[in-house]
Amino acid sequence: MAEEGKLIGKISHYFNNIGVAVVELTDSLKAGETIRVVGGETDFEQVVDSMEVDHKKVDKAKKGEGVGLKINQKVREGYKVYKV
Repeated sequence: MAEEGKLIGKISHYFNNIGVAVVELTDSLKAGETIRVVGGETDFEQVVDSMEVDHKKVDKAKKGEGVGLKINQKVREGYKVYKV
């Protein structure tokens, strides 16, 4: 995957038992957009199906918010998240 996209945040926590990552956003993100997660041996893309801010389902989140995302693969804290 040559195109990284625009860096929009990084993983601050991962809940392994439910497959949800918390992303601290440095830019906005909307449901339906495609993200790319990169870190360690991990490098994958997925569409944002649903996301939550403060345990409430939202369609978009803005810079500075911590957003919970259902993630298709296991990730770790510090992995970078790009919008592609």
